[in-house]
This record gives sequence, C-alpha cells and structure tokens, in this order.
Amino acid sequence: MAFNEVFQYSIVSALMDGVASHGTPIARILDHGDHGLGTFRNMVGEMIVLDGEVYQMKADGSVVHINPEETVTPFATVTRFQPTTTTRATVTGKAGLEELLTGLFPKARNHFLVVRMDGAFRKVNVRTAGGQITPRESMVDVCARQTTHTFEDVKGTIVGFRCPEYVMGVNVAGDHFHFISEDRQRGGHILAFETDGDVDIAAARMSQFHLELPTEDEEFNEAALKLQAQGIKAVEG
Repeated sequence: MAFNEVFQYSIVSALMDGVASHGTPIARILDHGDHGLGTFRNMVGEMIVLDGEVYQMKADGSVVHINPEETVTPFATVTRFQPTTTTRATVTGKAGLEELLTGLFPKARNHFLVVRMDGAFRKVNVRTAGGQITPRESMVDVCARQTTHTFEDVKGTIVGFRCPEYVMGVNVAGDHFHFISEDRQRGGHILAFETDGDVDIAAARMSQFHLELPTEDEEFNEAALKLQAQGIKAVEG
C-alpha cells in the first residue's frame, strides 16, 4: 500500500458482538502498515503498532512485544505513516487535541487523520481490557471489567486516528488513541492526558480506505452487526 492509506481488518461492530475468537495473522496486517491500533484474539489487551513493531498492552498495565508471525488479531487499523504536517504544542486532554487537529486540517472533516505525538506527559490515564471470559462475550461486557491506570511524569508516544462520523460501527468515529511509554513498559487505551510542555506532533490526512472482512468465520457470519453507537462511545471512553 502507498503511504497514508487506511487498511482495516474487520469492523468495530463485530467486536461489539463478541466476534474475537479468530482473526488474521498480525504479520499480514504489517504488510499494509507500520502504524496503528487494534486488539488481540478474545480482546485480551490493547494493540499499538509503532514503527512497524507490535506491542500488547495488558490489563495489569504491562506491555509485551509481540511476534507478528505467531499472533492473531480479530480487529486492527493501520497505515504506512508519512507525516504531511508537523508541529510542536502543549496539549491538555482529548478536547485540546481535537481542537489542534481541526485547526491543522480545517478541510478534513469527512476524511481520516492519522496522528503521532512524542514527548513528555504530566499525566496519562489509560484503560486496558482483560479479554473475554466466554466465546462471543460482547465488548461492552468485556470492558465492564477493564482496568485503569494513571502514569505520571512519563515520556512516551501517542498513536491513533480520527475517523469521520459516517464510519461509526465500521470503526470508531472521532478520535481514538493508544499510549505507550518510551521504555515500552507501560501503556493502554487513552482516557485522558496532559502534556508536560510542548510535544512533537505529526499527522496526515487520508482519503484511501481499504477494508478486509473475515471469511470462513462462523462468529462473523452469524453476528447481527447492528450499529451500537452509544455502546461504542461508552467503551471507547
């Protein structure tokens, strides 16, 4: 794939319906991108893809470096990231980042954005999902048992996407970010954050979207896949 094109395997509505027992090898995902987000089989932990390396952020707040040849994902979104815009700024929270990105890309309301932030953070609040207890357990039920962690005075990287409203259910509409510490020992799905002064921000607008749906997957074939917009907003924080 070319730079700054979205590749996605499966859809968020499938996770909402508990479709997570199978998937595709992460090595195949990396054929399409080196930067992104996702989860793992049975929704055990949060995935971050950074510089072509894959990390699993677990419910206890720890991080494991993943061998992509040996691990499967039921859902992932990646791109081959090449920034078109860079800046330095102090950012307080998701609302501050939303305002910053809108200012950097005023004509991208109905496009995708890919984002990376590197620097020091006063505080980062994250959550991580521990995984399904039973097959086809819904994402809402899985996330009801999620754990939260607060990291203070930490250096690290935020990776994520902004997706347009019309893809809700296919992906997560709005901003969706994961964090990993500089030492690759801590991380998770971002609930809140505050930078410690200016951080480096790199981003690009994307207009090419490639979606691959699971095949020969009984769970996916039988799932209702009805839009659960409020449920998605609740679990994504």
